Amino acid sequence: MYPANAYVIRQATTDDARALERLAGLDGQKPLSGTALIGEMDGSPAAAISLTDGRIVADPFKRTAHLVPLLIMRRRALQALVRRPLLRDRIRAGVSLPKRAADSPA
Repeated sequence: MYPANAYVIRQATTDDARALERLAGLDGQKPLSGTALIGEMDGSPAAAISLTDGRIVADPFKRTAHLVPLLIMRRRALQALVRRPLLRDRIRAGVSLPKRAADSPA
């Protein structure tokens, strides 16, 4: 079991650029581009995922096997939220209004 208080997942900021570069270097990859989510363990970045292309970098010296799937799930949840139509549009799509007399041909 992996307790929920053992990690933090948050959006990366411009202040995290060095941490993302460090994670990529440790993982032997190029740094992530675009927006990213960072997974922290014990207050320090342990893994990150690009919201743009889904690429993952992780610290090979930390136990990130449980953190990486959580980052993937969070990215998918954010993508689903962006794709979801507004409530107003979903209601309009589900309701068919009767035509008014002025709209019907005479």
